Amino acid sequence: MPADSETAAPEITVAAAANLTDAFTEMGKEFTKQSGVRVRFSFGATADLAKQIENGAPFDVFASADVEHVEKLNGKGLLTPGTNRLFARGRLVLWIPPGSRFTLNRIEDIARPEVERIAIAKPDVAPYGRATIEALRQLNLLTQIEPKIIYGQNVSQAKQYAATGNAEVAFIPLALVKANEGQILEVDERLHQPIDQAIAIIKDSPHQEAAQRFVTFILSVEGQTLLERYGYKKQ
Repeated sequence: MPADSETAAPEITVAAAANLTDAFTEMGKEFTKQSGVRVRFSFGATADLAKQIENGAPFDVFASADVEHVEKLNGKGLLTPGTNRLFARGRLVLWIPPGSRFTLNRIEDIARPEVERIAIAKPDVAPYGRATIEALRQLNLLTQIEPKIIYGQNVSQAKQYAATGNAEVAFIPLALVKANEGQILEVDERLHQPIDQAIAIIKDSPHQEAAQRFVTFILSVEGQTLLERYGYKKQ
């Protein structure tokens, strides 16, 4: 098979961290409109997606919630050389869903007794979950509130727990909070390692050219401006 088996209307599959669900859904539509390349997304926890790639899942692009998992795949020779790029820095917030019966003024208020359940993404598979644990530890809150924590498989599930009343609050990416959707308290970035996010092309992808066009779009001024609108910091 040639290195790039494009058709008149190629389709690529992008494995993307769950924090990118809203942003990439919009960006995918815009990219398709401009390029004619259709994009299908598989959103999930970063570590889960990386494991699928290691197991040969037919993805063309990997957009991670961290740098480490991309570097690990690169070290195993699974990525197209030279395509590993930083594309965004994420921001972590505490989200109180619409209709909540209480208001929180600072992160430390999650220790109050009326906050009975706190949703976060599993820190062993989701970088935003890992950042949450780091921040709670820095605030000397982790031991105190640990019994309240319920874990989502990814950040989208953590948000869903709070949205459906299975948790009072959730630590999630700013990018998943829509305008006027409840209350947010931004977590000070100094409390956790930077949530730098990397993107790369899968070496076994038969659509190298189309995949590169998608990555180029994400890194373009237009792509970065769209990401910034969702709360990411430009790279």
